Amino acid sequence: MNSGSLELCHCGSQKPFGACCEPFLEGTSFPATAEELMRSRYSAYVTLNVPYIIETTSPKFRKYYSPKSIMEWASNSTWISLEILSASEKRVKFVATYLDETGQLTRHTEDSRFEQIGERWYFMDGK
Repeated sequence: MNSGSLELCHCGSQKPFGACCEPFLEGTSFPATAEELMRSRYSAYVTLNVPYIIETTSPKFRKYYSPKSIMEWASNSTWISLEILSASEKRVKFVATYLDETGQLTRHTEDSRFEQIGERWYFMDGK
């Protein structure tokens, strides 16, 4: 565990980063639910872990995502918070709040769909 492991997790769980999303981002364990995956993907955006974002996107949808574009957007944003509005087995509705590259406060609301392939959860798409 790194020195950031004792800080609260970026995903808003109120758990230490090292006991929440960090093991997922490091690949030492995998999210057990769609909500855990959503939270860990938010933490990946905050920590600029683009490989994790791509790896946790459904193989059917990966071709629509550019690692370069993800890195540009994530690194030009100042991440503030994640709020889970609702979560079911395969859907998570959330609000991600951040400052965009111009400093504009943005509240991104999304209804995301997830699928489980074997033991692993994957992000499919969101509206």
